[in-house]
Amino acid sequence: MTTKQSPVQNFETLTTCPLCHEDLIIKWKSDNIPFFGEVMYITALCECSFRFADTMILTQKEPVRYEMTIDTVKDLDARVVRSTSGTIRIPELGIDVEPGTVSESYVTNIEGVLDRIQNVVVTASKWVKDDKEKYALSLEILKKLDDVKIGQQKLTVIIEDPLGNSAIISGKAVSKTLTQDESRDLKTGMIVFDIDSSEISVDTPDNVQPIGD
Repeated sequence: MTTKQSPVQNFETLTTCPLCHEDLIIKWKSDNIPFFGEVMYITALCECSFRFADTMILTQKEPVRYEMTIDTVKDLDARVVRSTSGTIRIPELGIDVEPGTVSESYVTNIEGVLDRIQNVVVTASKWVKDDKEKYALSLEILKKLDDVKIGQQKLTVIIEDPLGNSAIISGKAVSKTLTQDESRDLKTGMIVFDIDSSEISVDTPDNVQPIGD
């Protein structure tokens, strides 16, 4: 990898696109997130359509798990940093959002996370429309997500990250360091090229699927 001459806070590196094998420029930009510290935004976009984005925490982190109960509309504003290596779980809905090979990182809030999940469930519901049981389940999940947004449904949002680069920033969020055993089976996104299949999975950067069948 060849580094171009640029300021430390904003520079570019040159590598090879994993899809078309042409030159690929990766852009690096530093930032400071309140209560979280220095981060580096990493982005790359190739003409062949390959793209990659991540938010790297610039301090060494242990594998981490954040959990927050969402039971008021105000909780929807809690800030979320989700790295490409972050797994999001909502136990009440039976949903896991695991990193895929082209997962993107993002900084959003709880409502933004629920919106992303809702969009995927809408797409998945179309795929299973002929299966009455699964279609009814998808409608039930969408209804619960709508209820959460107006404060009529409680749920738990969990983020687990084996690289420690994800977080829920809120006084209500509870964090813990994961043990090696707890973090060993967590996916790490683009770093490990591994995609799980599911009969109701959707073609998205993340592998979104129910916890159980």
